[in-house]
Amino acid sequence: MRTGKAALSRIAPRAVRRRPGGPVQGIDRLVRNVETGRFERSLSALTAGGAVVTAAEIYFEHDKASFGNRWMWAPVILGPIGAVAGVAGFFSRTAAKTALPIASATIVANGLQGVWLHARGIGQKPGGWRNLRYNLEMGPPLLAPLLVTLVGGMGLLAAILRREK
Repeated sequence: MRTGKAALSRIAPRAVRRRPGGPVQGIDRLVRNVETGRFERSLSALTAGGAVVTAAEIYFEHDKASFGNRWMWAPVILGPIGAVAGVAGFFSRTAAKTALPIASATIVANGLQGVWLHARGIGQKPGGWRNLRYNLEMGPPLLAPLLVTLVGGMGLLAAILRREK
């Protein structure tokens, strides 16, 4: 069995191998950012941006439906809360480990609730689930709440990752 450089040359192609002191490129850079904790801050900031964009889109879509159900306001309100928690998590380790996971878990729970409410809305359309194709196209978007769940999941992941020193 080979060891050292000979074994590495068989396992990893030249482009992937790290050279001591050389530039880190590609996937190695991402892995290094996760290892050093730099990615946690970036993901907190991405969570903040995603929360703002998602809340704005949800507002416009729920406004089309005239906010017919009080629960339609929940993701609109949680968006700015998630954005504030994401920005705070970017700047503060304490906020990244306390406020961000609480806000993110609430956003995930609300997104899952949204899937259930949208499924219920499709069932209440004329023909219900028997008229599935039409009601999926004309009723509430069944899988759209999973997008807000994804934003909350990013915040939970950011809270779990190591923080740079």
